[in-house]
Amino acid sequence: MKKSLLKYYTGVVFAVLLLSTSCNELDLAPTNKFTDLTYWTSEAKASAVLNMAYSQMFSAGYFFANERLSDNLYEGRGNTNEKIITSGQADAALGRFADEWRNCYEGIKTCHIFLENIDRVPNMDENLKTRMKAEARFIRASLFFRLASHYGDVPLFDHDLTLEEANTLPRSPKSEVIDFVRKELNEVVNILPTKQNYAAADNGRITKAAVMTLLARTYLYENDWVNVASISEKIMNGDFGHYELFPDYAGLFLPQNEYNSEVILDMGYVLTLRTWSEFYDAIPLSVGGRINAFAPTQELVDDYVMRNGKGIKEAGSGYNEEDPYINRDPRFAATIVHHGYKWEKGDKTISTIYIKPGSSKAAGASNLDEYAGPGQNSTATGYYLRKYFDQTAPAGMEAGLNLILMRYADILLMYAEAKNELGQMNEDIWNKTIRPIRQRAGFTDATALNYPGSNLQNIIRRERRCELAIEGLRLFDIRRWKTIETVMNGYPHGAKFAADNTQYIQLDMRKFNKDRDYLFAVPQSQRDINKNLTQNPGY
Repeated sequence: MKKSLLKYYTGVVFAVLLLSTSCNELDLAPTNKFTDLTYWTSEAKASAVLNMAYSQMFSAGYFFANERLSDNLYEGRGNTNEKIITSGQADAALGRFADEWRNCYEGIKTCHIFLENIDRVPNMDENLKTRMKAEARFIRASLFFRLASHYGDVPLFDHDLTLEEANTLPRSPKSEVIDFVRKELNEVVNILPTKQNYAAADNGRITKAAVMTLLARTYLYENDWVNVASISEKIMNGDFGHYELFPDYAGLFLPQNEYNSEVILDMGYVLTLRTWSEFYDAIPLSVGGRINAFAPTQELVDDYVMRNGKGIKEAGSGYNEEDPYINRDPRFAATIVHHGYKWEKGDKTISTIYIKPGSSKAAGASNLDEYAGPGQNSTATGYYLRKYFDQTAPAGMEAGLNLILMRYADILLMYAEAKNELGQMNEDIWNKTIRPIRQRAGFTDATALNYPGSNLQNIIRRERRCELAIEGLRLFDIRRWKTIETVMNGYPHGAKFAADNTQYIQLDMRKFNKDRDYLFAVPQSQRDINKNLTQNPGY
């Protein structure tokens, strides 16, 4: 499908105007409030400002960086921000803490500029103006929710600030921030269209279902199961537009299937105009990768069940440690590249990926992808990534593939988890949620599809991990489950390629301080400017 360029052009005139105003370090307000009457003269110029807000809502960098803060991925090279955090060595001067804070407030500022100036546009259609205001309010709410999720208490405000205000504003309690987010979402959902009521040229715009999915997440992250179940059920019933599982799991993440029936909200990218390149350092070197900077862990690999639905350690699973990749959950091959993987290139040719040490020589192939120990160009874990590989990307992996932020399978998983935690899970709910997700994945064995009746919390959590792997959500799941205290403490592992292929690779130790690490530090650079900003415990 040809993509509209709607969201990707932010307007040269607006960019120049923004560059002409200087911002304080907080990025909460320009030094001279943006009130240029000559700018707000057309719908197109107003759209350019809103488009900028869309682009600031999230980024590919944070999408994958959040996975690297979880037990799904391991960073094998360099002393990156995420590796410093996961090793327990982060302090308030860390770049990730400062960047995320700054980027969120930059986006919030853009939303305020838009909301406070769009009424100046002459002869603008009132319905369009009202809808665009609702979009901006959603983006602002999503940014405040992101800030609260990472930092807890944060400065909360609903208008553009003066420099003095920005330099003195204290942190508001997290509960007040979340209340503001929910109030905004409950108001704008009545304004925004459903996905089906948008024209094709507006693909990617915020919909009623996107609003309600974000609202559900605000309750999910607090384990408020009653509200999670209620909102998810309404989305499933079609109250906010029609969604259904896309029939092909691997195809869900391919460029030819963007904006499909499952996608509720994504980040739009277009080749050459707006791209992301994180996978340049995540795919096998033999098929175009540069180095391997991050790779799946053995712990993630082990959570993929067998085709009969049994975990690899369960009796009767059929798992063979010496041939570990056969008869596994079909989503495994759609997500993770293992030794012997058949890599399909964009031209439909197949390349075998040799990762086990010594295997390529016997096959007469390149050894570029072989595990060679820590700190090497090849994988540090014995695995590479496949999910989100853009076959249409040029050399260098400047991908134009959209990244999905919300999809219908997550709604089903949230509903199943909520009903189970409420003690209300039964065969009927299983058949509306986990069963269709597994059927779509390619499971056919009755033991994998039928209602198990017991051990449901573990099954649902594992299902969530494998269905949504490498989609930026795992960090928030292990935080709310409190399992982060266990899974991010100790040594993660890679494939059985150490000690002449007799032992599992032991990777660098991770440390998680339960009294500190649930929250990011308030950036020291911000506290140096604003003495009213307090610090989170332990920093």
